Amino acid sequence: MEQLFSNKINILKALAILIVISGHLEFSLIPMFPPYSFQVILFFFIAGMLFKEKYGFIEYFKRRFKTLMIPYILYCITYLGITSAIAPVVGKFWGMDISLRNEILIPFLTGHQLDLISPLWFVPQLFTTLIVYKILNYIKLNTWFRAIIYLIFVFIGIQMEPLCGNLYILWFARTLFSLFFVHLGYLFIHKIEGKFDIFNYKILSGVLILQAFLWLTNADYTPSDGIGLSYILVWADFDHWLAPVLTSLTGIWISLFVVEVSYNYVKDWKFLHKIGQNTYHIMANHLLVFNFITYTILAIKGIPFDIRNAHDIYWFYCPMKTTYFYFIAGIIITTYLGEFFKFIKKNLCTKKF
Repeated sequence: MEQLFSNKINILKALAILIVISGHLEFSLIPMFPPYSFQVILFFFIAGMLFKEKYGFIEYFKRRFKTLMIPYILYCITYLGITSAIAPVVGKFWGMDISLRNEILIPFLTGHQLDLISPLWFVPQLFTTLIVYKILNYIKLNTWFRAIIYLIFVFIGIQMEPLCGNLYILWFARTLFSLFFVHLGYLFIHKIEGKFDIFNYKILSGVLILQAFLWLTNADYTPSDGIGLSYILVWADFDHWLAPVLTSLTGIWISLFVVEVSYNYVKDWKFLHKIGQNTYHIMANHLLVFNFITYTILAIKGIPFDIRNAHDIYWFYCPMKTTYFYFIAGIIITTYLGEFFKFIKKNLCTKKF
């Protein structure tokens, strides 16, 4: 039973990171459910599924710092070097000015101190949310009543949007919003899964109908990209007071549903499990791979780098032709980068032992 849970979680993590990468390439991996309407919050939900009450606060803090923040710090140091090294070559420093504030404090406030690892912004936020969740968990309340309180926090966080020009308030608002989805993951594992049938086709029909109505709330839809329904959690940029909550819920449900109905067909696909085991490394490195491909194409074609540098870090060459090449290449390269890093770590630990 434990192995089944572990395998399903791993496949869900793989699906989650594939959804993130598809969002950064501006296409929807699951039709009707655009990535930016739930992609990041799905990782908070997964963290809630994996939350363990058995650890005391100090032990839990140390474990989360080791698994989340130590790799983040190492990536920040590495990418500060990479960004500095490539700046003279490509003609642009992809990041904020180097300072103690930008390298120590900004990772928690925005996570956009370095453009190439900006997708990792959610790691310090996830760490913050999990620590706050652990602290609040010491308040003895009924699990369902606690869910109601966290849901109230969500709407408070959304209403704080006008104040989020202050980065400390932004950090607080994101924490309020994300606590509910961590608890929802915990609630799903302990109170819902195996007790209620939530993956039947009647519910699927209801979710699809609700999603169709949610498309009417679009504030960012344009026919050229077809993404729509997005809210930007990193900036607490909510276009609607209710739609972000509902699209998060429908996105989480459809992700769980996809894993549920496909599990027997994909459970033995080793590469899919490798993706799920390397989500951190994929998240950290895919923009570097995308930009390496872009600059290489421009160099081969003799196109000045200034054309690329005039756009943001997510711009890529000729999307009508190259989107799926970027997608496949990015997933494969970053997955095996993660495998390589784990191989190095394992060998270093063995030699140390």
